[in-house]
Amino acid sequence: MRRYQGFTLRFRGRVVKGLGAGLFLSFRRLLLCVKSRIHWRGDLRRVAYEIMTKSSAILCLILILAGPTVAWADFVARVLLVHEGDRLTIYHQGRKDMVYLRDVDCPELKQPYGKQAKHATAAYIANREVIVRDLKRDRQGRLTAEIVLPDGRQIAHELIKEGLAWVRPGGSGDQGLKDMEELARAAATGLWADPNPVPPWKWKSTKPARHN
Repeated sequence: MRRYQGFTLRFRGRVVKGLGAGLFLSFRRLLLCVKSRIHWRGDLRRVAYEIMTKSSAILCLILILAGPTVAWADFVARVLLVHEGDRLTIYHQGRKDMVYLRDVDCPELKQPYGKQAKHATAAYIANREVIVRDLKRDRQGRLTAEIVLPDGRQIAHELIKEGLAWVRPGGSGDQGLKDMEELARAAATGLWADPNPVPPWKWKSTKPARHN
């Protein structure tokens, strides 16, 4: 006795559920179709369509269960150059793009810890392939993205934890990122060793204007 309802199959005392049951029944119908040779072309097309549909569903399920490391909008690129801790040039699909790390701001190169931030980023990703997630332009027209290592770590997160970046005001509001910053501050890690570190958005505004 067997039942087929919502991809559930009972066969010889064993219960098979989910997409596996659907695939099993589809292949069984294919065999019966060949044996009977009755309207075999129409049946074959219908069964083949069911098999392809269920196979596609299985592929989607596998990609979803694989975790958030790679999403549909993600792509792999090579980092050609690290300009600053939060600014780099990537190469993908035959083109070069300058990209800023989303939600963080590293010290400028002339600021304390600016060169350390650049060196840290370079140590992680210079001349290596990374995963670029959710590439888009911000309100200033700059390309921004989350840069992810193959092991799933985000460069922005690592810089925050090492005390080499600030959480950018007006960003995505990622509470986890803010928590990392608070921990680095409490431990006086990196730039937080200075009792009054100046964030780059304030440092830029205090620089004297150049007169040519």
